[in-house]
Amino acid sequence: MFIDTAKIFVKSGNGGNGAVSFRTEKYIPLGGPDGGDGGNGGDVILVVDASMTTLLDFSYARKFVAKPGIQGSGSKCYGKAGANLEVKVPMGTIVKDFETDKVMCDLSRVGQTYVVCKAGKGGKGNVKFCTPTRQAPNFAEPGMPGEERWIRLELKLLADVGLLGFPNVGKSTLLSVVSKARPKIANYHFTTLKPNLGVVSVKGAQSFVMADIPGIIEGAAEGVGLGIGFLRHIERTRMLIHVVDISGIEGRDAVEDFVKINEELRKYSIKLWDRPQIIACNKSDMLFDDEVFDSFKKRLNEMGYDDSKIFKISAATSQGVEALMKEAARMLSTIPVTELVIEEEDKFIVEEKRFTYTIEIDAEGTFVVDGTFVDRLLNAVNINEPDSLKYFHKVLKNKGVFDALVAKGIQDGDLVRLQKFEFEFLL
Repeated sequence: MFIDTAKIFVKSGNGGNGAVSFRTEKYIPLGGPDGGDGGNGGDVILVVDASMTTLLDFSYARKFVAKPGIQGSGSKCYGKAGANLEVKVPMGTIVKDFETDKVMCDLSRVGQTYVVCKAGKGGKGNVKFCTPTRQAPNFAEPGMPGEERWIRLELKLLADVGLLGFPNVGKSTLLSVVSKARPKIANYHFTTLKPNLGVVSVKGAQSFVMADIPGIIEGAAEGVGLGIGFLRHIERTRMLIHVVDISGIEGRDAVEDFVKINEELRKYSIKLWDRPQIIACNKSDMLFDDEVFDSFKKRLNEMGYDDSKIFKISAATSQGVEALMKEAARMLSTIPVTELVIEEEDKFIVEEKRFTYTIEIDAEGTFVVDGTFVDRLLNAVNINEPDSLKYFHKVLKNKGVFDALVAKGIQDGDLVRLQKFEFEFLL
């Protein structure tokens, strides 16, 4: 089964908490604090695996959570860091933040990696809070939480040449003739239900990869048919071979087909529509009169298309196929290999994690301070211990919470509440 999109949940490991510990050994009274720091959590890392060709694995496993860091301990022992979690993806995978639909990275090279969720840092142990005036701190810092998000994976196959055209024009037959690929071939529409890749070898030229996608029909840009859903797989291609059925055995006009497909291409992506094209007039072995091909060329000339890029071929008999492949190889030698361009407005910007707070006044006139800053601070301190309580007030002052309360109109003696803890404000 070919799966080219997936939605998964990723979460890095939380940092371990710092330890509150005091040295207690025989004959060493008042040994002092010796709580060690917590270990960092594990990152979630996407890794390109060249052996993968589909996102099928993500149909069965959708949640990926890295290991947390271990809490610190006494004797200034640091907690063990959580192991990183490596998630293997196929080469050519685009990673997007699901909520914003912004592109996080393009994994298009063998061995390439990307840290999609950074781990939380371990908290400091109480030994780190010693000062000349606070020699026995009875509190430690909690570990930082890891990042978590839903991401969308989109597979865009890596190919040099893309085959384009209506259903049943012979794209799969052409791919099977010029490469060792063995796509399903039959005389009915939509035989190809998934993209196929093949390596084409041309004597005296560099080999290249060709991609065949399901046929496109009129209205594809509005969701009709199959092919438009797979056009992402030729977005990386440097050029296109547009296959048309010159025989007319299905009662269609080859020029009209050519124009319709290009119009659907333009609706999907201007960049893809503007890509260099070779026109392959297939099924020429079924023509009774060469004037049909000459008329096709003349009509395309009138539309501004170059004669030298129009080839008369028969994939079934291999007639004209060698010349077509040689021209494709020649054109590829003049077209540089470039990375998939991601516009600045489409890039995902990772925001630095900040602890924030809000201040509201309830119906009783109490100033309520709430937010992630409050949660982290209260987890770090023991408000029932004098030194810890002094540290608590110092942090509130240094972080500007007291100034923000004054700006809100607080007066001496007014109550301030953080979760369930209340105190009288004194500036």
